[in-house]
Amino acid sequence: MAVLNSVVDKLVSFWTHKFIRKYLKWFFLCVSFTGSLLKELDVVPKTYFSNRRNIFNLYFVKISWSWNLVLLLPFIFLSNSYNRNLTFVLKRLLSLVVATAIWYLCTESFFYIEDITGECYESESVRVVLGKFNTKAECRKAGFLWNGFDISGHSFILAYSTLIIVEEMDSMLYLVQQRRTAFLDVLYVTLNAIVVLWIWMFGCTSVYFHDTIHKVLGTLFGILGWYVSYKVWYPKPFSPGLPPLPSEQKYH
Repeated sequence: MAVLNSVVDKLVSFWTHKFIRKYLKWFFLCVSFTGSLLKELDVVPKTYFSNRRNIFNLYFVKISWSWNLVLLLPFIFLSNSYNRNLTFVLKRLLSLVVATAIWYLCTESFFYIEDITGECYESESVRVVLGKFNTKAECRKAGFLWNGFDISGHSFILAYSTLIIVEEMDSMLYLVQQRRTAFLDVLYVTLNAIVVLWIWMFGCTSVYFHDTIHKVLGTLFGILGWYVSYKVWYPKPFSPGLPPLPSEQKYH
């Protein structure tokens, strides 16, 4: 228990650094550009992570939104509950509904753009257009290749997920140890671990997959979704609101 408390305190201390929070969004853009440059120069050796079927991609990134919801739902409920009424907590949980809507609309838009801009080919070496397939799903189901404008869903979701998780972990910065439970501490440590994984996989996406413009656009959409919700809308009265600030923690 003492070890867990110590780990949580160190993580809390890390996230209090304003420099890290302020430049996190720029970090993602920098990694996206730098990783793309390294990919174009072909200087990064192939590794386990350059294989799309690596375990972290298949069982974490591919279902990353499910991981976000499973961890954030109980964390937001518990970390926002201290000396707060149920209405406030439920209002805060609406942030997950908004985030899910943004994730769904963006990813579906990416799929649609790829469908309307793409064509189906027999193979990479034989560039024969197969006009009878109108969508990527139909083309790939038939065993062929689809080539369209493929905005990186990985770059989007990994940047967006990290930014909203970091925002929601704010509530932990102001909870004194006596008001934390072991379960909440475990959730907090796990969220930090998932943030590290999302950042690592974002870097792998940048150096191994997609074209530069596709990755940069995906990253920008992720940053935009976070910014519009947490920096523009949530501070306003009619919104899910932000995690409690130090002055808003009503300790008795």
